[in-house]
Amino acid sequence: MRKPITVKVNGKPIVVPFGSTVAVAVMMAESACRKSVNGERRGPLCGIGNCFECRVTIGENTYCRSCQVLCQPEMEVSTDG
Repeated sequence: MRKPITVKVNGKPIVVPFGSTVAVAVMMAESACRKSVNGERRGPLCGIGNCFECRVTIGENTYCRSCQVLCQPEMEVSTDG
């Protein structure tokens, strides 16, 4: 069994099981992925990358679908939720 991974979500270190998606890390950080134009907190909905509700910034890459990206050690994730 592989060791857990630490990623940063909005600067907060979050420990996730190996093989977790970024969406899991965001949920464990108790954060929303983004806010709608009406200010509603949004997060993963479909889990297969079709709805784009789980968009985050990973490093300098914007509009990443968090449900489709596996966590990597020391990954930096930013949300606007």
